[in-house]
Amino acid sequence: MRHLVGATRTPRDRWIEEGLRALADGGPDAVRVEVLAKRIGVTKGGFYGYFADRDALLDAMLDAWERESTDEVIDRVEREGGDPKTKAQRAGMLTFSNDRLLPIDLAIRDWARRDETVAERLRRVDNRRMELLRETIGTFCSDADEVEARSLLAFCAAIGGHYLAADHGGRTRAQVLSHAADLLLNRPSTDHSP
Repeated sequence: MRHLVGATRTPRDRWIEEGLRALADGGPDAVRVEVLAKRIGVTKGGFYGYFADRDALLDAMLDAWERESTDEVIDRVEREGGDPKTKAQRAGMLTFSNDRLLPIDLAIRDWARRDETVAERLRRVDNRRMELLRETIGTFCSDADEVEARSLLAFCAAIGGHYLAADHGGRTRAQVLSHAADLLLNRPSTDHSP
């Protein structure tokens, strides 16, 4: 499910899109057929023309999130090209700095703590993301243990940065994360001072 401005979406896609918005705003309990029908401007009965039940909608939402946050991100990164470090950074930006995907991703992480099926989906997505990091870091680092450690740190910084409330000694969060990316991706450091 691509989120394109001006693109025509099928009514089924509208249900999924509104479900993902509700999930991002309030978690899985906020995904209620009546509320979504009102947002879409249709009757609740129209829902059953596309989905057997609420669980079918939740599965379709997870399918859409998985496809959009892995396949579509990776396809775009490959299409736009660049060296491996640029590709890794672009993948992170498309996912963890994206006003649309980030809130959904964070809501799914929270949901996965209480639902093993969702946790398995998240594990699959995170494994694909980690594999991209391993491939990238493996282009300049040959030690398998270091590749894994750098990949883990990069992924933790991408996710954890959204939960951290600490100050950074006069530096912005963006400056610190940029410097961390330079270190993890073994890039020449740019000026990160305030």
